[in-house]
Amino acid sequence: MQSVRSSLQLGLLSVLMLFFTLSSQLTFAQDNSVTGKVSDNTGRGLPGVSVSVKGTTRGTNSDADGNFRINAPANAVLVFSFVGFESQDVTVGNRATINVTLLEDNKTLNEVVVIGYGTAKKKDLTGAVNTIGTKDFNKGIITSPEQLLQGRVPGVAITQNSGEPGGGINIRIRGTSSVRSNNNPLFVVDGVPLSGGETSAGGDNSGIGSTAPKNPLNFMNPEDIASVDILKDASATAIYGSRGANGVVLITTKKGKAGKGSLEYSPSIGFATITKQYDLLSADEYAKLQPSQDLGARVDWQDALFRTGVTNQQNLAYGGGDGAGGNYRFSLGYLDQEGIMERSKMNRVSGTFNGNKKFINNKLNIGVQVTLSETKDNNIPVTDNAGYQGDLLGGILKSNPTRAIYNADGSFNQSKNIAEPNPLALIGLSKDNTKTLRTLGNINAEYEIINGLKFKVVYGFDKSMSSRKAAFSRDLLYQDIQNVGRLVMSDIEIDNTLLDGYFTYDKEFGKVSVNALLGYEYQSFDNYFKRTTASNFRTSNLDLMINNAASADNSKGFGSLLANSSSSRDELQSYFGRVNVGFGKLMATATLRADGSTRFGSGNQVGYFPSAAIAYKLSDEAFIPKNIFSDLKVRVGYGITGNQEIPHNLYQQRQRYSDWGTNAEANNISGGGLNDVAFPNPNLKWEQTAQTNLGIDFGIAGGRVTGNLEYYHKNTTDLLIQVTSAQPALSPFVWKNLDANVINQGVELGLNVAAIDKPQFGWDVQFNVAYNKNEVQNFAGLINTGAISGQGLTGAFAQRIAQGQPLFAFFLRDFGGYDENGNTIYTGGDVQKFLGKSPLPSFTGGLTNNFRYKNLSLSLFFNGVFGNYIYNNTANAYFTKGSYNNGRNVTRDIPTLAEGPFNAPDVSTRFLENGSFVRLQNASLSYRFNTGNSALSNLRVFVTGQNLFLITNYKGQDPEVNTNKAINGVPSLGIDYTAYPRARTFTIGANLAF
Repeated sequence: MQSVRSSLQLGLLSVLMLFFTLSSQLTFAQDNSVTGKVSDNTGRGLPGVSVSVKGTTRGTNSDADGNFRINAPANAVLVFSFVGFESQDVTVGNRATINVTLLEDNKTLNEVVVIGYGTAKKKDLTGAVNTIGTKDFNKGIITSPEQLLQGRVPGVAITQNSGEPGGGINIRIRGTSSVRSNNNPLFVVDGVPLSGGETSAGGDNSGIGSTAPKNPLNFMNPEDIASVDILKDASATAIYGSRGANGVVLITTKKGKAGKGSLEYSPSIGFATITKQYDLLSADEYAKLQPSQDLGARVDWQDALFRTGVTNQQNLAYGGGDGAGGNYRFSLGYLDQEGIMERSKMNRVSGTFNGNKKFINNKLNIGVQVTLSETKDNNIPVTDNAGYQGDLLGGILKSNPTRAIYNADGSFNQSKNIAEPNPLALIGLSKDNTKTLRTLGNINAEYEIINGLKFKVVYGFDKSMSSRKAAFSRDLLYQDIQNVGRLVMSDIEIDNTLLDGYFTYDKEFGKVSVNALLGYEYQSFDNYFKRTTASNFRTSNLDLMINNAASADNSKGFGSLLANSSSSRDELQSYFGRVNVGFGKLMATATLRADGSTRFGSGNQVGYFPSAAIAYKLSDEAFIPKNIFSDLKVRVGYGITGNQEIPHNLYQQRQRYSDWGTNAEANNISGGGLNDVAFPNPNLKWEQTAQTNLGIDFGIAGGRVTGNLEYYHKNTTDLLIQVTSAQPALSPFVWKNLDANVINQGVELGLNVAAIDKPQFGWDVQFNVAYNKNEVQNFAGLINTGAISGQGLTGAFAQRIAQGQPLFAFFLRDFGGYDENGNTIYTGGDVQKFLGKSPLPSFTGGLTNNFRYKNLSLSLFFNGVFGNYIYNNTANAYFTKGSYNNGRNVTRDIPTLAEGPFNAPDVSTRFLENGSFVRLQNASLSYRFNTGNSALSNLRVFVTGQNLFLITNYKGQDPEVNTNKAINGVPSLGIDYTAYPRARTFTIGANLAF
């Protein structure tokens, strides 16, 4: 509590400092002073300009009219500096009056932004684009690119599904639009669009429950990323057509810099611990309350499972350039991250090369970018949908704390009652590892045909091979595993290829500038999947089970050794064009892309995705007060984008070769055959999103405050959904377009404030906040999702998609307490209904304070999510009077609860909680040493803390959680069921350059 209070006081102090810095001007007046005025090139006085005596700590600020007064000796040099303007040094001499004119620094406005198939100056943008670079990335233990951005960009909501190393991450740009298909944005790495599919297998439901695949972006080393550009509105994303409906994230990797080759080395070590354990009954408390269940031991199961996870990171890079457009950079990265639960771990080794070279009088530029990585995951049985026996974490929560973990001989003490398994035996008698090898890159060549006209060709590739092997010993006393054992092996191979060819034309005709793009793109997606299961093993040796599946006892009959495989191929062919025209104050953009995809029916394979936007620079007009606005631009745009993220080739009837059968004699698998896996639907078409965007970019107080304000309205139609077929049928499902609209509308605000900018001390603030409202309209049906797990909860669900509700709205009984018998009272009757509660947040935001004093830097980053609710399925399944009455451990509040021992724990608002939170996500303190002219050109040491404190009313371990509780392929949101908990991490490290 003391750390929370101190952090809140620090945040309040930051706000007060910002207020007084911007609202008051500090003037130091002395006799025999130098006076003067600081103006811009129009003669307007500039307020708040820093005026300091070079080499000293003496300084002042100009007043509201630009006037200043400072005491200075004749040989002094005055330094005039102001955000948004170029600094100027002036020697005092014998002058008593010095007037200075500062020139605008256009570096920020001339900053180059990646916009897809090209770049643009920030000042010329007509769409909603946010750029974030290395200095603004989140710090600490970062395993994937999304974590760099969390909380940093308005309208971009990023949620870690769990705290497991390499676990899945949801990223939503301007809300959730799709009912069934992928809601994540399109990721493009150095010009190569990723497929968006899974690159590793999820865990099979081996009686313990299934697990989601790991994050497919884990292959990238965040240390290799130079910048990330987020395209949010349709005018910016329409250039990616059928894949731009959920936004586009453009990742640019680091390149070598001109000059002699330099070596960079960055080592770090991190320590992670659990932030919050469940408040369970201790062994003594349990024995006192349940004396008949006292087995004599005293065990804290949570302490036995959780540990301090150590992370070791080593990054090495070497790069340089010839100063004539050629550059190169090699890098090697090593990450070894232990999870905070025993045996969970992620290990990654990665290497990159990025090189460019110009030829033929600098007309031809050839570039190569390649990333190669190998990721190894040690998985543990923390699952999404474990039954009454519970998964690893569920078992930890409910296990009798008076039962010993081990027998006297060191073996696991396992109850003969399979409803009460030893949870630590789940990891001690299992082995589950995944290895993923992935390579991503491109080879490109660009030739300047004539002045301003260039042609570029790109060959890109994305290849991965992943193998997951999970074995559970026959010695594990767990349903469907004991006495038989179980082996599941899954292989995924992906081979995606890209070929781009496009012309760009960039020319100025007087005050008119033209930038045009015209191109063609072909991309193929080849996927192969193989799965083998085996059971009835003669051996308990896990390695032998994995390396010799034939050790399964085939005399047991069907089910001993089964195999299945499938493959698919999709193609996407596209033509695209874009024109940007600038008329001084007015800028206009028009984009059109035509996509043809084999994922859709013959009559709908080609989709057209247009957009248009205009921007008007009001700050160039005479009627705009220059003493208020240093920059003011308004934008408006409209466009249509698509979504094709459904499983491959499902529009048509397809056959898959399936080898399901017993290995009766030799090592060959028999009994295979062809079977249909989908009904034909030639009318299946693109999911489309029409979006309108209104934006304002502004700079005030001489550029000390800059930002943007956006309003958007998104309308998604023809929603793609998997519909279960009426049985009996040849296929269990068919893909259709849902006749409904999903509306997202909202407002975003981003601010950057240079509160103090002095040579010895600086303070800047970044703030963002976004509001979004989501609603389903024009929908006549009902779709249930959000499966709830637990004993007696078979078939239960908590969410429904319906007219007039947000997507995944909670659909629950209204809990009203207990009657005199301890049975639940439901307000309005024992029926599920909508109660106005949604898992979708209304507001998201982030606040960063960066402080600089000489060589010392401190950064504090807070992020928050507000207005969302979480269904605590963990409490529903384990923390009830009925569970306690059956001899299972519970939280301390349950024994005295008014609930009766035989009350049914039905799905209700009893387990629905407010998920709003504010988190000190990141704090980093660093010091940069003065290395002089030695071979060591840079030395910086740092300490970083992540997830330092959390303010929330949620009673679970962490409100940032999302367990996959889909029903019939329709995803859920905001449900917590024995999720891998988040960690608090401290990292120490250094950055060295030679």
